[in-house]
Amino acid sequence: MKPYEINNMIIDDEFDGEEFVTTDFAYQNKDYSITFKKADLEIINTWVFKDGTSLPANLSDNIIELIREEVKKRI
Repeated sequence: MKPYEINNMIIDDEFDGEEFVTTDFAYQNKDYSITFKKADLEIINTWVFKDGTSLPANLSDNIIELIREEVKKRI
């Protein structure tokens, strides 16, 4: 069983000349979002949503790699 659940994935084709993939997921009872460059899945930003606001997230390399691999499979 996965330690996270992907709730939504958006592919922004040719936004500002580049393509990005934003993945919203739940992990440890919190909601997160990661945006990757579509070409190489480099991380652009990570956010955690708390009390109606978004804050920079500090996620482990392991969970980021798990999300990256699932995104790679889906695109």
